[in-house]
Amino acid sequence: MRTSLPAWLKGGFWGAEAALYLAFLALDLSGGHPAGSWLKYAGVLLCLATAVLSARRGGERLVAAALVLTAGADLFLLMLDRWYAAGVCLFVGVQLCYLLRLVRGDGRTLLPLRLALPAALLLAGWGLGALTPLNALALVYYSMLLSNAVHALTSPAPYGRLFGAGLVLFACCDLCVGAFNLGPGAVPAAVYAFARVGMWLFYLPSQVLIVTSGFPEREETP
Repeated sequence: MRTSLPAWLKGGFWGAEAALYLAFLALDLSGGHPAGSWLKYAGVLLCLATAVLSARRGGERLVAAALVLTAGADLFLLMLDRWYAAGVCLFVGVQLCYLLRLVRGDGRTLLPLRLALPAALLLAGWGLGALTPLNALALVYYSMLLSNAVHALTSPAPYGRLFGAGLVLFACCDLCVGAFNLGPGAVPAAVYAFARVGMWLFYLPSQVLIVTSGFPEREETP
């Protein structure tokens, strides 16, 4: 049985996420506060809980699986601020879940893009002398994210555009993460200042759109 989520539940999800979003952005814009990380992670956990509930009512199970991995990755990268390779590996798993969803939805693989993009990014990293093991893993992950975004935006599947918009915002978040990690000496001060806030400016909306794209929209009885 596939049953639409009640309007009150959808509205409650979006409203609660909006409240968390505005709260942690206010803290970030005022210079940051330890409570901001807890608010951000609460937003991720709410996405996870909603994705699981949606899956139980016939929504997209791969989105729920991806959010489990996302919550694990953010535990390492946001809350613990350690074991970065483990966090990135979990995000690779997230993108594999999304790849499976896309291939199942329209039968395409976009294999040439999925082979060429990581090769190009790894070659660029090597050319810049920045190809550490962690950076190589991050570049492979980012190539998967970009490929999935292109796939979703060009997919005829009914959820494609909403899912694609979420993945594009996800990619924007990771651009900000990269700029922030380079440090204020490697990027212009204005770019660094924006990246500090921009990471989560893009990230939580991306997760909300992705979860929403997996909602069951009608009732079906096999």
